[in-house]
Amino acid sequence: MMRGKIALEEAFNTPEIAKATYGDTAELYGDPAKADDYSHRIVDILDTRLKDKDTYGIGYTILSHTVPGVQGIADKAEAEKTATHVNDYIANKIKNHRTRFGAFATLSMHDPKQAGEELRRCVTQHGFHGALLNDIQIAPGDNFLFYDQPAYDEFWKVVCELDVPIYIHPAAPQGCIYEKQYKDRKYLIGPPLSFANGVSLHILGMISNGVFDRFPKLNIIIGHLGEHIPFDMWRIHHWFEDIEKPLGMKAKKTIKEYFNENIWLTTSGHFSTETLNYCISQVGADRILFSVDYPYETMKDACNWFDYRTEMGTGNKIAIGRENAKKLLKLKDYHDADAPLDCKFTSCG
Repeated sequence: MMRGKIALEEAFNTPEIAKATYGDTAELYGDPAKADDYSHRIVDILDTRLKDKDTYGIGYTILSHTVPGVQGIADKAEAEKTATHVNDYIANKIKNHRTRFGAFATLSMHDPKQAGEELRRCVTQHGFHGALLNDIQIAPGDNFLFYDQPAYDEFWKVVCELDVPIYIHPAAPQGCIYEKQYKDRKYLIGPPLSFANGVSLHILGMISNGVFDRFPKLNIIIGHLGEHIPFDMWRIHHWFEDIEKPLGMKAKKTIKEYFNENIWLTTSGHFSTETLNYCISQVGADRILFSVDYPYETMKDACNWFDYRTEMGTGNKIAIGRENAKKLLKLKDYHDADAPLDCKFTSCG
């Protein structure tokens, strides 16, 4: 077993929000018969979750508010109030356990200036490692706010000043997108299709609309081994370079350059050795981060796969398991931060 792994896509909820939405998220992303177990695990921080971390060698966990989070709140004032409450709640929950847990801030994205201010507060006062956004912000009138537009440059400027990453996580389709695309195809909501569709649209929008050119130091994390983008890398590159740029697309670099310089992938919820090897071939092991996607996936499945069934050398395993995250998040001292890799029980070359 590799000890000291860092996991970055690990969800929680506050007890009151979990109670108000009981069954909704579990039914959408899991077996409704296991709703009670999910409801326990999503609010539990220091009991079952911590025991599982010890059992499976996860030294440090970055906690983030579960979907849909405040991105699903159309009212600006309510979204901002909820974000502040959630951030203060989790900061207080983990304050005496900072060698085991960190957090990504929850942000309302209705107002880029306010989002930047709340991020700054969370980073400077609470020691958070950045923020996780559950894809687009739902707005009144069945509107959707994307962060690839110039109005959000004010927010991205603050992110770069703080030098912290932003995790763009999927959320279930809502409003007209749900009605027109998924209402009659409900089994495609979530990991089968809609998650990758939503985040890949957002990421490619940030690339094609020049966000990374305006903010070349920006670090964005996406989960599930890249939300399908690595598998279309050649075709996207071909059309961006040969067709779209001559037509006026703003991106100055190639898609591979953005993935090499600005975008990180996690293994969350995608425990396939073949897929991991392919992603390494496309973006390099130094851009990939271990994650679980707890409690929607189990630490047992994620860690047994990564520790025992992946096919890579010792250097890549340690890099993906913890060193890449330590570099990105500027982590130094945490539980088992420098634990040796035991090749007797772990697949490593």
